[in-house]
Amino acid sequence: MRRGETLELFGSHRDSFEQRYHLTRRGKVKRLAQISRIARQFDILNGLTPVKMRLMIEALGPTFVKVGQILSMRSEILPQPFCDELAKLRADADPMPYQTVLDTLSHEYGRPISDIFAHIDAEPLGSASLAQVHRARLVTGEDVAVKVQRPGVREVMAQDVSIMRTIAKAAAKFVPSAQVVDLSGVVEELWDTFESETDFLVEARNLAEFKRFCADYKYMDCPKPYMELCTEHVVVMDYIEGISVSHPERLVKAGYDLKEIGTKLVDNYATQVLDDGFFHADPHPGNIIISGGQIVLIDLGMTGRLNARTRAVLRDMIFAVAKQDSPALADGLLRFAGGEAAPEDYPSLLADLDVIVKEFGEVDLADLDIAAFLTALTSMAQRHGIEVPSTVTTVGRALVTLEGLLDEFIPDVNMIEIISQHIAASKTPSQAVKDEIGKLGIEGHKALHGLLAAASEAKVASRMLTRGQLRVNVEMVGSEEPMRLLSDMVNRLTMALIVVGLFVGSSIVYFAGMKPIIFGIPVVGFMGYVVAFILSAWIVFDIYFKGRRSKRR
Repeated sequence: MRRGETLELFGSHRDSFEQRYHLTRRGKVKRLAQISRIARQFDILNGLTPVKMRLMIEALGPTFVKVGQILSMRSEILPQPFCDELAKLRADADPMPYQTVLDTLSHEYGRPISDIFAHIDAEPLGSASLAQVHRARLVTGEDVAVKVQRPGVREVMAQDVSIMRTIAKAAAKFVPSAQVVDLSGVVEELWDTFESETDFLVEARNLAEFKRFCADYKYMDCPKPYMELCTEHVVVMDYIEGISVSHPERLVKAGYDLKEIGTKLVDNYATQVLDDGFFHADPHPGNIIISGGQIVLIDLGMTGRLNARTRAVLRDMIFAVAKQDSPALADGLLRFAGGEAAPEDYPSLLADLDVIVKEFGEVDLADLDIAAFLTALTSMAQRHGIEVPSTVTTVGRALVTLEGLLDEFIPDVNMIEIISQHIAASKTPSQAVKDEIGKLGIEGHKALHGLLAAASEAKVASRMLTRGQLRVNVEMVGSEEPMRLLSDMVNRLTMALIVVGLFVGSSIVYFAGMKPIIFGIPVVGFMGYVVAFILSAWIVFDIYFKGRRSKRR
């Protein structure tokens, strides 16, 4: 009965999703035909090169661009050359007509846009597959940027995600391989993030939250959102003019120190990920500008969140790699998987981690390839049935993106070294003592409860013992052979004691001269000698023949 209720709830949730985005079977068939046409256009039956695959994904639209970006971090699914090419995916697109932008704004606000905007530039600042950004001025005088979602793109993405989810589930049933399961995980990750990334109210709230975070850092900022003007399809925020980090020569000409920019950017990013737990998940060059001596992060449509437990595990794992401590690294992975995690072959897990630690732990920080390290670690975890949380995967993608930015535009800055220094500096001696006391408190709490539980069990056992109700069954697994050998030793020792007793007793009778006498020996003593001789011979033969049998085995 309960299972039926669960299925009914799931079905109703799926129906409401399809109703919300107006998804129909006819629409899905039409979209499938469009996807098929594009696939034939790129002649996928005759093979795909990395470049051809990237171009095809871009032609398929924003949903597939997002999937491609996720797959670029999954080398266990695609060969590394494909991952490297997909990492170049950007959601750039041809600009939509200016009139479409105006019509969308009018529809969103339900009133003339002249009541809100004094002017909107016809030329877009940027145009992506999901939205387009225009500079504008409010009637109240503020200089703003207006991000407008392309009409219908949300429904198309919902349809694509629904189609991919159906295909992945069907493929998992008929082809139960690890690769299909991984692909299903990619689709599920996309499904989970779809609504938040296409709901611009979420981005507006992210901007407001990140603005509060930046208040503590004079060198860091982000645009302020105008919440009263933001909707599901429109974001209005401060327009900030500056120089993109993708133009280092312009930054140097303007008097900026590239190394200072890179160092502060990475250190602040470590604060976002490891200290605050709320971070920009797509720090590519187009989302980072320098303005008025500040590093400004824009476009917070993609963000990530890490709880305190996950942040603590990440810190411990970074230290474990630095110390080349495979057991500590394994402990971190198992803590990710939860308390029920129990790898079938723990020694094999440690052996695989030894390989990773030896490969990456002995490399100088300046030469560490974080993309290769994260890929190796996640692939190894998957082989052992350890599921790494999607939030950690998001951190990995963001760090790889940031590393690529630094390698290309600010090569003198080493990201891993700065993050390591940040972790070491962020834990003061007093904080280290507090953390240690906290750990001891947790361990003491567990030990105390274990001791109380043991005392309670002992009390019950003693009560049953006094009442004659306690029975103990002891089984020594694998002890049959040792017990048999022990039994043989005891039997021989007993027989040897009897033989000695007979010899001693017979000798006493002999010297006592008891009658009757046979062969000059008292009859009782003679019989004792004979029995002792027979038993001695039996012990000797028993030891000899059993020793030969054991050698044959």
